[in-house]
Amino acid sequence: MADKATDGYVMNQTMLRIKDPKVSVGFYRDTLGMELLGQFDFEEMKFSLYFMGYVSDDEKIPEDKSERASWIFSQPALVELTHNWGTESDPDFAGYHDGNSQPQGFGHIGISVPDVYVASERFEKLGVEFVKRPDDGKMKGLAFIKDPDGYWIEILSPHGLRKIAVS
Repeated sequence: MADKATDGYVMNQTMLRIKDPKVSVGFYRDTLGMELLGQFDFEEMKFSLYFMGYVSDDEKIPEDKSERASWIFSQPALVELTHNWGTESDPDFAGYHDGNSQPQGFGHIGISVPDVYVASERFEKLGVEFVKRPDDGKMKGLAFIKDPDGYWIEILSPHGLRKIAVS
C-alpha cells in the first residue's frame, strides 16, 4: 500500500530532447495520434517545451493559459518534447543520445494500442523506422519503432502482454 504522504502524486511526463519541433510534434501528433496540449516558450533561455498526450473526446481542455498549464501538469503520462532553439538548422548538430546505444541508459516509452499488427502495418505505410517488428525475435506481438530523434517507442497491446506474462 502506498504511503499516505504520496496521495495525489501523478507520473506526469517523460522529457525527450528533440532536434526539430515541426518534425517531432508532427510525428507524435500524426503518427501516434497524440494532441499538442501546450507549448511553452522560454525566449530568454532559447528553448521551448511541447506537451503531447492522449485526451478523451469528452475531456474539456481549458482555454485560459494559466488554467491550461495547471491542467497539463496534473495529467498522467505525457511526453514533454524539449527543443533547444537552433538545433533544427545547425548542420553540425549530431542529435541527442537515444539511451539505447552505449553507454545505455534511458530505454524507451511505451504506447498501448488495440492491435499491434494493425498499428505496425500503418507505421510501415507511413515510413516509420522499426527497431523490431511484431514477429521478430523471441517476444512476439510487440514492436519497437523510432521517433524522428531516434528514441525507441514500444508498441504493445494489453491483450498481447497478458499472453506474454502467463507463458
